[in-house]
Amino acid sequence: MIINFNGLKEMTIPGMNNGTGQMTVRMYNDEKYRIIPTVIHAGGSIGLHMQSSGDDMNYILSGTGKAICDGVEEKLSAGMMHICPKGSEHSIINTGDDDLIMLTIVVAR
Repeated sequence: MIINFNGLKEMTIPGMNNGTGQMTVRMYNDEKYRIIPTVIHAGGSIGLHMQSSGDDMNYILSGTGKAICDGVEEKLSAGMMHICPKGSEHSIINTGDDDLIMLTIVVAR
C-alpha cells in the first residue's frame, strides 16, 4: 500500500482537543490506520484527551516539545518517539520557538 500525502488536503486545526494555538495536518484514515503528518505551530498544543482507538505513536522529525501521558511528562526532540497506549490520557505541547513536526501513527486495536 502506498499513501501519497501530497494528494491529501492540508487542514489547519485550531485548539485540537481544547489545546492552544493551531496545528496543520494531512490525514489518512481507514478502518485500520490513522497516519498523520502533523505540524504543531509555535505556542500550540494538543489538549489532554483519552486515547481510545489504539496506541498513538508520535515520531518527532524536528522541533522541541513535551508529551504528558497518564501524568508523566517527557521531553521531545528530533529522533524521539512518544507512544501513548490505548486507554491512556495524553497531550503534546510545542515548547519551542519553531514548529514541532511529527508523524503520528495510530493502529486500531
